[in-house]
Amino acid sequence: MGCGRLGSTIAAEFDAEGHEVTVIDHDSAAFNWLPDTFRGGKVLGPGEDAAVQARAGVRQADIFLALANGDNRNAMAAQVALHIHGARRAVARIFDPERAEIYRELGIRVVNPTTALETLVREAAFEG
Repeated sequence: MGCGRLGSTIAAEFDAEGHEVTVIDHDSAAFNWLPDTFRGGKVLGPGEDAAVQARAGVRQADIFLALANGDNRNAMAAQVALHIHGARRAVARIFDPERAEIYRELGIRVVNPTTALETLVREAAFEG
């Protein structure tokens, strides 16, 4: 879910690797981020909506990625995928480090760009 810079890049890479990919976004213009070579599916609608996820085939998916720009939307979409559709794995991008920890405690796999970038910046600043 989420077809901005990050979501479209990951979707295109997974598609090129031969994975079956379906992208969900509430804005049809977001699909323009995908390359012309993208062979996957596109579903228009709010990714936190159970019916939209059903149209995208989340019940059959191995992984659900919630990569929109809103923490609440991503967390809700991941919870819907896990608890309504029985997704095997859901990962949510959560920008706020405090929220990220709360969502982790609720069982959502979380990627927090703030702490991830902090680690990378520290490593780059102090390496060799």
